[in-house]
Amino acid sequence: MTELMNKEMKLDHLLKEMRSVVIAFSGGVDSSLVLKKAIDVLGAEHVKPVVVKSELFRNEEFNQAIELGRSLGVDVLETEMAELEDDNIVKNTPDSWYFSKRLLYGKLDEIKEALGFNYVLDGMIMDDLEDFRPGLKARDEFGVRSVLQEANLYKSEIRELSKQHDLPVWNKPALCSLASRIPYGEALSFAKVNKVNEAEKYILQLGINHVRVRYHHNIARIEVVEDDLATILKNKDNITLRLKELGFDYVTVDLEGYRTGSMNEVIDTKATNLV
Repeated sequence: MTELMNKEMKLDHLLKEMRSVVIAFSGGVDSSLVLKKAIDVLGAEHVKPVVVKSELFRNEEFNQAIELGRSLGVDVLETEMAELEDDNIVKNTPDSWYFSKRLLYGKLDEIKEALGFNYVLDGMIMDDLEDFRPGLKARDEFGVRSVLQEANLYKSEIRELSKQHDLPVWNKPALCSLASRIPYGEALSFAKVNKVNEAEKYILQLGINHVRVRYHHNIARIEVVEDDLATILKNKDNITLRLKELGFDYVTVDLEGYRTGSMNEVIDTKATNLV
């Protein structure tokens, strides 16, 4: 028996003990695997995926998550949260991630109680422990379970299991709040978030799968993987024109390339005082 098979067995055992679960479902590969395994182990009637609409995530992702959940044979609950109405989130400090997750987990906890279910699950994985994750404090406050972490699963293993279970999102790029494109200390607004959202959507339609457009006032900093640099340069005139239409004065390419959490590179996480 392989190590991955042992980890999947542990995941199944954890889920079986829970009996009924509410799942924070984004439609990404991690939460999709949690949902698929929960349905297989517990049955659809004991599983409630919740898709949360927010100004800080693309509407397309919300709709795709609903469609994916339904395709797996489970009833999907749709809800919303107004992150840009919370001053602690709008301030956009490292602590804002805590308040964002607290808002999410609070809503999911209310749904769990209303349904009479036992646990709320998220899609946190082992790799997340290597990055700055102030939302972990909110998770622990609400007793949310991260079963993929508890089964010691890493992203590459989750993609492999998702592929084995025929999940169409097995190779989907990582999702993250659009707030991650804006530097800490720069207050969030719908206008700023929408600017980077529309910029990324334009670049994605060029056939690029991994892109971040970081907001630096009037400068757009584009991150793509090295293999996609040629596509960016080939389309540089159209990209520049579109991003200037969106309000950027300067359009740049980050030579360090695509990477998640690049805005965290400038903060000292040890010195950050989380609430």
